[in-house]
Parts: sequence; structure tokens; C-alpha cells
Amino acid sequence: MTAQDRFDFIIVGGGSAGCVLARRLIDTGDVSVLLLEAGPDDRHPLLRIPAGFTQLTGTRYTWGYETAPQAGLAGKRVWYPQARVLGGGSSINAQLYTRGNRWDYDNWAAHGCSGWSYEEVLPFFRRAEDNSRYADAWHGQGGPLKVSDVIPHPLTQAFARAAQQAGMPFNPDFNGETQAGLGFYQVTNRDGRRASASACYLGPVRKDARLTLRTGAHVARIELKGDRAVAVQCDGRRYEAGREILLTAGAIGSPRVLMHSGLGPAQHLREVGIEPVRDLPAVGENLHDHMDVFVVSECSGPYSFDRYKPWVMSAWAGLQFALFGTGILASNICDGGGFWYADEAAPAPDIQFHFLPGSGLEHGLAPIRNGVTLNSAYLRPKSRGRVRLLSNDPKAPVYIDPGYWSDPHDVTRSIAGVRLARRIMAQEAFAPWIRGEAHPGADAQSDDEIKEYAFRHAKTDYHPVGTCRMGASEDPAAVVTPDLRVKQIEGLRICDSSTMPFVTSSNTNAPTIMIAEKAAEMIRTDHGLGAPAAAAE
Repeated sequence: MTAQDRFDFIIVGGGSAGCVLARRLIDTGDVSVLLLEAGPDDRHPLLRIPAGFTQLTGTRYTWGYETAPQAGLAGKRVWYPQARVLGGGSSINAQLYTRGNRWDYDNWAAHGCSGWSYEEVLPFFRRAEDNSRYADAWHGQGGPLKVSDVIPHPLTQAFARAAQQAGMPFNPDFNGETQAGLGFYQVTNRDGRRASASACYLGPVRKDARLTLRTGAHVARIELKGDRAVAVQCDGRRYEAGREILLTAGAIGSPRVLMHSGLGPAQHLREVGIEPVRDLPAVGENLHDHMDVFVVSECSGPYSFDRYKPWVMSAWAGLQFALFGTGILASNICDGGGFWYADEAAPAPDIQFHFLPGSGLEHGLAPIRNGVTLNSAYLRPKSRGRVRLLSNDPKAPVYIDPGYWSDPHDVTRSIAGVRLARRIMAQEAFAPWIRGEAHPGADAQSDDEIKEYAFRHAKTDYHPVGTCRMGASEDPAAVVTPDLRVKQIEGLRICDSSTMPFVTSSNTNAPTIMIAEKAAEMIRTDHGLGAPAAAAE
């Protein structure tokens, strides 16, 4: 082994969490960091253009996953895009900046995740953030992550008025004092450019001699010596870690790497020809996600983004974007939404809305020539699934079963979310803009009819979590302890969305960045490293 194959820290996975950790460790001083990403670099223009996300859920920058047939969705397989590119989800998502509810994190703490209450994680949200509008008790300025306001589309402004007419108050800040209400999202872009974790965190240190970045690097397994993780095997090479290995491959990738390393349910590992090193039954369990069900209405005039579809990437749109950073390419398309209650007795909002002034962007329905879409997602699903291996080949596909709607509770709440969406779309504020509902349509009124529609057309909200869940050391369902160390193993932490015991009531990119920020602080303290750059606190 050469000196070039030895590093203080090895980070497996170059998504949002991996980029945060690489930057924060480099900031601490004289350490060497190797960052391994299976996908390509994020150089393609579509990855920098806010509207580009509508073209990025195919296989070019994702793993091309599909779920197992979902019994709760009448046997449907669900297309399951998970990023495979530097920057991970932050390079291909819709850039919505939402953190979840105070209750989410207090609930984590109440279930054995000491140190993860809302008051304890808030400083790390603020440390990450450079907010263009807010600098208060809930928001930071000067952090790496660029958070900005949108210029709402006229149809989105009508949506905000309609929500108020439907009894849901306007909320100017979903990440502030209260989450409940509807309005306009803040986004992770700035000056017409996507603010991915790769651009914001990794960009300033990419040429730093202390950082080694390898893309197109598929990690086969983590090597253990006794109870300690010591090296990573990747594309025929062995990289040794002097301090720690940090796993940030996400809710599908992190359990995959663990199981190929012999860390997981012993019986399952033997079934696929892997000798167990440690029997960790909880690895790959607790997979859960948000599901979108959408109401699509037809516009009565040429107002929606649909009118741009034939030329969205045309020379004129590109020139407008290149010269001024404006126009449709500078929009994240999904500029409005918010949080409300399907269950009025819930401890916090349990439905999230995403409003899109366009139709047919992802959902595979019969195309609407000119329409608008309102997605609703139930935020606290009880359904659980799992990730399993299909063979001992590290490059083989994995078995993904989110268990969508296996619990009837989720079905009931999701149907209530659709009814709330319909209530908003039926308000007077939309009367000048839309002529009527196209999907589910007038024929779907009963719960059973709405459910049948959802069986065919509901989709993932791209928020899988929980497969390496965090919990108290004595919790048999926990894979990592609250300091994110893998149980029974030294020198190995998991620092991504797979550690969430329960999915947040929100999009998951900002919470994943927070987890990595907090992980970096714990690692810095444990190893006596220098303080990172000044935090916005």
C-alpha cells in the first residue's frame, strides 16, 4: 500500500452528507480526507440549472431503482430514483428548503436519540445556512448553504390565496416559529443557480491538497480488523483509514455497504453467500418514505409552465438564463406549498403540499395540454419496509420494499390529504385560472375510488430514510447510537438519512445536511481537531 492509499478519514458516498463532512473535516486543520462517490461529477449544465430537475429522475444520474411489488398498492412497482452523482439528492432535487417540525426532533430524543432534540439540532441548521431573507433565532447567515426566496408564479400566488380561502393561513416561513400554513417555499438556489451541497460545501475545497475526491468509485465493502473498521475496498483498491470511516451512502446505499461487509442480519447474509462478521438484525429494516398523491386541474388560459414545454431548453430560454439568470430555467417549478392537518388532533401538521404551475412533469398520467398540479403527501407514515441484498455481488441490484400503505392508517390519512387538495383547488381564487379537475376527475369521489386512483398513480416523494436507524445503545432496533457509531464496531459511523428513526415532516435534504453538520462536530470533538470556520449562531 502506498502513502496515497492512506487517509485519516474515508467518506463513502458523495451526496449531501458526504460533501458536508468533507468540507467540515478539511476546515478543522491538518487531516487527510478521501471522498468516494459511485456516480459522476456534477459538471453537466442540467445539474446547475434550477429547472433541470424535471429532466433528472431517469437513469443518467440515479441508480435506476424500482421497488418490489407493493402489496399496499395492489402490486404496483414504484419507480424509485436515488441520486448517483456528486452532490447526491441536492444535485437533482427540486431544491425545497424545509427542515421539519420541532416535534419531529423532540420525538427522536424521546425515542432514545439523546442530543437530537429540536433545541439541540437547531444550531446546526443555522450553522449550515446562508439565508437571503432571515437572520433570527431560527435562521443563520454566512453558512455554506445558499437559501433564497422564489419569485412566485401567478398561479402559485392564486394557490396561496385559495389556501387561505379554504381556511389554511398564509405562512411566510415554514422553518420559523411555526410550520403550519401554506405559502411560498424558500429554495437552495441563488442567482439562478442550484446551490447543491457539492457547489456550496465541496466547491471551495475541491483543490485543497488535504482532499482526495474520486468519482465513479464503487465501494465493494468495508474491511474490519477485529472490532474495528480499518479500510475500504473499492474497484480493486484498498484504502486505509487511520481515524474513521464515515458511511454516507443514503437509505439504500448505506445498508447495502454494511451487508456486503458482513454487518447485518446473519441469516440473510448467509442466504446470499456472505459470511456474517457481526449479526446486526436491524440493518436494512425500518425503511419508510413519503408518498405523493396529486390533483391535476386544467387551466382555462395559457398561464402554466406547460406552454413552455416545446421550447423549455430552446436557444432563447438558454440565452435568457445565461445573460440574466431569469426565465423558466431559473425557476425550481415547485414554488408553493406548505403544511396542514389531515388529523386535527395530530401533534404537528401531517400533510405537505407541493404546488406546481404545470402538469405531467413526473406522474405519468395522460398529458394535460395546459394544467396545474397540487401534490399532497402524508408526513408520518406507519408503514415500514426493508432493504435486502439479492446476491453477494456488490454491483448487483438490491431488493427494495418500502412497504407503502401496508398500514391502513396511511391510506386513510393520504385520502384526507387528497380531499384537502381538492378543497384548495375549488376556491374562488382559482376561478379565473382553471376550468376543472382532470385527475382524479369527477368519477373519483368515494374513498375507494380515490384509493384506486392512488394505487395506479401515487409516487415516491424521494424521501427514504431509517434503514440504519439511530437509538439508544440497548435498543435492539437501532443500528447506530446517538453519536452515529455503528454498534459493536469501532471506527465506523453512519452520518446520513438512513439514521433517522422517523422521517421528518418535510423534505429530507436540509435535515440530512443538519445530521452531517452535527456529525462533523462530534467527530471534531472526539479527535481533538481544530474548530471549523466561524458558525452562524
